[in-house]
Amino acid sequence: MTEPRYRAADLIEYTAALFATAGCDGDKPAVIAAGLVEADLLGHSTHGLQLAPTYLKELAAGTMTPTGEPDVVADRGAVLTWDGKKLPGVWLAAKAVELAADRAVKFGTGTIAIRRGHHIGCLAAFLQRATDRGLMVLVACSDPAFASVAPFGGKKAVFTPNPIAVGIPTAGDPILIDISASITTNGMSNRLRREGKRFPGPWALDAEGRPTDDPAAALTTGTLLPAGGLDHGHKGYGLALMIEALTQGLSGFGRSCAPVGLGAGVFVQAFDPEAFGGRADFIRETEWLANACRACPPAEGVESVRLPGERGLARKRRALAEGLQLYPGILETLEPFAAKFGVAMVKPC
Repeated sequence: MTEPRYRAADLIEYTAALFATAGCDGDKPAVIAAGLVEADLLGHSTHGLQLAPTYLKELAAGTMTPTGEPDVVADRGAVLTWDGKKLPGVWLAAKAVELAADRAVKFGTGTIAIRRGHHIGCLAAFLQRATDRGLMVLVACSDPAFASVAPFGGKKAVFTPNPIAVGIPTAGDPILIDISASITTNGMSNRLRREGKRFPGPWALDAEGRPTDDPAAALTTGTLLPAGGLDHGHKGYGLALMIEALTQGLSGFGRSCAPVGLGAGVFVQAFDPEAFGGRADFIRETEWLANACRACPPAEGVESVRLPGERGLARKRRALAEGLQLYPGILETLEPFAAKFGVAMVKPC
């Protein structure tokens, strides 16, 4: 059976109504909804509207703060630190990217560290807020209250998957890099476990430190492996350490503080190419690199070499034109909240 298609604007309106009724103030409902739908538009279906029920439950439990603004911990113009006070993470990260971009235009770079934010969802969903302005941007996050990834050579989890995303403007579509320090994410692992599926390979360790393709073992008594897996996991391990330092060390709040509950340390940095070698030269170089990658002869079994984000942006364009197909079951998980809040269910287009 073919999944129905929905207008992105209708999904955003519907989701915003849920978060507004749940108590979020100001522009928070609209920004949260737009960020979650953007993730689905780009194809990151484990980090889009699938997260909305979790966020709504967090609001109901009082573990996500629905109103107010972050506190300023430090501000030196080009560098700013916020205490996020467990405010909605998608909203905090979106605002941080916009403010970092504003400060990059003024100072050349703008950097914001956020302590005690809430879960921020899909990192790629924030990138075009900067790249559409011709700016390069970096976003990273971690959750100091949880651990599901072991350091290379170990069998006990120390880190979260610790994603990092980079948006790079070119003469055409931006390059949108969204990767993690782990070989896969908790979201994908949970989906595979629910559906009774396995990892494509030994992406995890069980409780005894033995390689396994079982997501249930990884999420209960075992651990996910860092990116690079069993033989080259030192690369993901190094990336995890860097992201922990950026998101927790620089914000001044991390694992040593013994935090409790779902949350995020966040690092955002925007760069204005005009303040470096110049915007025109920057675009010349990034466009040359993009064209060189696309023109690279494909390996056996590969149709063509793609740039990071290329498939997601094509999917987004199609979804905006024809309607968005959500991963099966996602809207059904929102039905109880719609009934509770008296919000009319979104209709297919």
